[in-house]
Amino acid sequence: MDPTIFTIEIGSFTFSLYWYGVLVMLGVVVASWISAKEFTRYGEDSNYLWDGLIWALPAGILGARLWYVVNATLGGDNSYLQKPLMILNLRQGGLHFFGAILFGAIAYYLYAKKMGLDIWLALDAVAPGLLLGQAIARPANFINQELYGPPTDLPWGIKIDALHRISPWNNLQLFPEEVTRFHPTFAYEILWNVFAAGILLVLGRKYQDKLKPGVVFGGWLILAGVGRNIIEFFRPDQPGFPGTGFSYSRLVAILMIIAGAILILIRYGILSSSIFAPGSDSYKIASPFEERAKIKRAPHAFVQDPPENDDESGLKDETSFNDESITPE
Repeated sequence: MDPTIFTIEIGSFTFSLYWYGVLVMLGVVVASWISAKEFTRYGEDSNYLWDGLIWALPAGILGARLWYVVNATLGGDNSYLQKPLMILNLRQGGLHFFGAILFGAIAYYLYAKKMGLDIWLALDAVAPGLLLGQAIARPANFINQELYGPPTDLPWGIKIDALHRISPWNNLQLFPEEVTRFHPTFAYEILWNVFAAGILLVLGRKYQDKLKPGVVFGGWLILAGVGRNIIEFFRPDQPGFPGTGFSYSRLVAILMIIAGAILILIRYGILSSSIFAPGSDSYKIASPFEERAKIKRAPHAFVQDPPENDDESGLKDETSFNDESITPE
């Protein structure tokens, strides 16, 4: 399958639309749509999600590219050091999901602090969508014939052209193109992500009154980390620590599992931490987005985040997710 959907040439100007870019953006749209639904289910104004994407999306793209470049460089690829301008060539490909999550999360955290949002609500709301969005983007790897695993005799093995093979499987005498098939690693990740997203969505609804803020996000850290660890066993192309078969991505995935488990234990008071307290049993709901937007547009308006203690201020700019006035979908 041709990675290019179509190409337009007007004089010296050439524009090509690639399946990779289309599927990645489709994943972003679906992930955002699901996250917006979760925002509403938690009682928050979903406009905060769409408005925050203006911050998070560019940061995520930047982070995805930088993580990929650093990961490749640590793995021995010096091309980006020799030709730094290649870093800007996104058409060449090379984005890493971990970098997108890290930079996107930092950007949205700053936005949430600015707008007075409950960051735990935001993290819990976007967790299932992240998994499904990544799953939707993964077929691009099949089209590009990349991110495959080692040879296999299993019936679902896929063919990889000689041009797209890495060593030692580019030796066509040992691995003939006609009969050699490879593990579709991206397909394994698709299945795992759909499964993990289903768990988070079902548990988030079934135990909605028992789950503390941040627990769904902790579950995402664990499930995404476990899935990535499994996938890394089928990813010999991933840069890793010299002299070992242990990739940098696997280390990050393990740290995600540990962080997710610690977060959940702290939220339920099983572990104590001087950095994180168990926190509230309910989300804090910000004032409606349109109200804040109107104040911001008003001439000489001074926008101030709502006080944490509503009783002292006499105002009620925030409300609890458990307030009876909020009815989940």
